[in-house]
Amino acid sequence: MILVDILILGCGFTGERVALRFVQRGATVAAVTRNPDAKRSLADAGVRVATLEALPPVATGTRVLYSIPTLIPKILEALTGRAARMVYLSTTGVYGNTRDVDENTPIGGHARLEAERAIAAGPWPALILRPAAIYGPGRGVQVSMSRGEFRLVGDGRNFVSRIHVDDLAAHCEAALLSNLTGAYPVADEEPCSSHEIAAFCAKLLGVPMPPSVTADEVHDTRRADRRVDGSAIRKLLGINLKYPSYKVGIPASLEHIK
Repeated sequence: MILVDILILGCGFTGERVALRFVQRGATVAAVTRNPDAKRSLADAGVRVATLEALPPVATGTRVLYSIPTLIPKILEALTGRAARMVYLSTTGVYGNTRDVDENTPIGGHARLEAERAIAAGPWPALILRPAAIYGPGRGVQVSMSRGEFRLVGDGRNFVSRIHVDDLAAHCEAALLSNLTGAYPVADEEPCSSHEIAAFCAKLLGVPMPPSVTADEVHDTRRADRRVDGSAIRKLLGINLKYPSYKVGIPASLEHIK
């Protein structure tokens, strides 16, 4: 029986990259995912792929990345007495309508708060990471614009902060290896308006600027007007961003999928 020392619950766009980082470190890694492609690539890399219904044996001292949006009490119960560390991936959506966000900004109301509170109250040191909009190869404004699916809300003056998936994975890796507790927003160094990033992508991709719609015509997440300062957690974890701006990260994402 192989006991795991890194467990990733919800091994998707970000979690898969975190898993591979720990495999490269020589860790024994298990991951829960429903994505068939991720299952294959993770298994090929030596990750033990599991399901929520059949978690692998968890060694005492295991460090856990909880990347499932909803709270699953039975999972926390199963990890009690085993998990030595818990990192939860939440969202900057918990800050509500606050425009300028940093580590001291009060939280508002959001579905993720139940999971945040339960994990923070558990019998383990816990760190909550609240990432801004996650983008990277195959995901982000550059993808939706290339498909003609992106829409500006009004004149596009609303600000959006982002984090490249590889930089977020680096945060997760460092967070799991640290003993830091608390809750922090995660973002790159250049928040920008929706209009600015649309203009950047239009020029980069050689496509027209997207049409405008009213706020009522888009999902709540697209109405956000939020500038996020993620410098505090970067300093505490010793993170140097590979993609400090979308102006670097988006071209790199396009190159990666060619």
